[in-house]
Amino acid sequence: MTYQPKSDFLITMIERGYLADCTDLQGLDEALLAGVTPAYIGYDATAASLHVGHLLNIMMLRWLQKTGHKPIVLMGGGTTKVGDPSFRSDERPLLGPEQIDANIAGMQQVFSRYLAFGEGPAEASMHNNAEWLDGLNYLEFLRDIGRHFSVNRMLSFESVKSRLDREQSLSFLEFNYMILQAYDFLELNRRYGCVLQMGGSDQWGNIVNGIDLTRRVLDNEIYGLTSPLLTTSDGKKMGKSQGGAVWLNGDMLSPYEFWQFWRNTTDADVGRFLKLYTELPLEECERLGALSGSEINDAKIRLANEVTSLLHGAEAAAAAEATAREVFEKGGVGDDLPTLSLSAEELGDGISVVQLLVRSGLAKSGKEAKRLIADNGARMDDAPLTDAGLMLDAGALAAPVKLSAGKKRHALVVLEG
Repeated sequence: MTYQPKSDFLITMIERGYLADCTDLQGLDEALLAGVTPAYIGYDATAASLHVGHLLNIMMLRWLQKTGHKPIVLMGGGTTKVGDPSFRSDERPLLGPEQIDANIAGMQQVFSRYLAFGEGPAEASMHNNAEWLDGLNYLEFLRDIGRHFSVNRMLSFESVKSRLDREQSLSFLEFNYMILQAYDFLELNRRYGCVLQMGGSDQWGNIVNGIDLTRRVLDNEIYGLTSPLLTTSDGKKMGKSQGGAVWLNGDMLSPYEFWQFWRNTTDADVGRFLKLYTELPLEECERLGALSGSEINDAKIRLANEVTSLLHGAEAAAAAEATAREVFEKGGVGDDLPTLSLSAEELGDGISVVQLLVRSGLAKSGKEAKRLIADNGARMDDAPLTDAGLMLDAGALAAPVKLSAGKKRHALVVLEG
């Protein structure tokens, strides 16, 4: 990188590891230095909650605001109806309007934890691209917007090319997605003066299209900035755990389980994750990341506390740490563990321990639960589980039962009433 940015935002992006690429680093830097710069990131409503994979770019919006600029959160009420084909091997399932609205309502909960919303110049705003996409006239859109797109160029983008190279079908519906996303940038520039779009590096082609379209239609100079697509040091996609996606909504993943995800970070990732997912000073991130032996566990607890405090609050982080200490250090039950509540009707004459391992989320299937027991990986109240045929009745569940899969994953089973 030859140009050295002077704006606080770009310096932060570079020093903490958020920057993968930028369409015009010097031009963007000058815009940031000139005054409050509105920037957006788009979120399609494909699930009822955002997940850990979204957290990196939410932190980018937070740093944008902390350095004096305006974050714009764009909910994809319109684009979700089409589905982003970027680097996917198949077409996304199409969602109906009610499901999309419900998903947006679920996703919106998270942003107020990270951003200050309001009417001020550097306060965050939220918009839905259904505002301008739902009412488009197809023929007018083709004539006014479609004529600016070269199919040859669209076919050259890596997200499209990778699908075609594997001879996997790319529908005309999906092919339109990049035109709609480009149009979003144009509309946000026209309506709200937005001059920067940010996203993961898989969005590069879509972002460049939006910049080109806005230049052609409005003759305005705008910019794009991408973050690296994160994988953990062992090559796994960031945000996936043994139990599936690591959701940000507390009703879909408890604060304790969220805390535990960060506590289980691989040693090699601790320093990098502290820089990306917390606001600790860089020197402190580097000091903690350089710890080794048993001391690295203190750094992991610090990471888990900082990230959980940002999302769920300091009290939830402290409760999660207290539960973890009780469970792991004292062998206790802990107040904050994921809990499976059984009614008397569900229990009936008894329930198998295999079913309980599955229903509590510690195993994905009965087969996996049986294998866990056979491999001596399952415990009940901290004693090894050896009998896959074990049945538990009301007497056995008179007090809460703690189930464990390996050393780090636990759940409580309680009988209601």
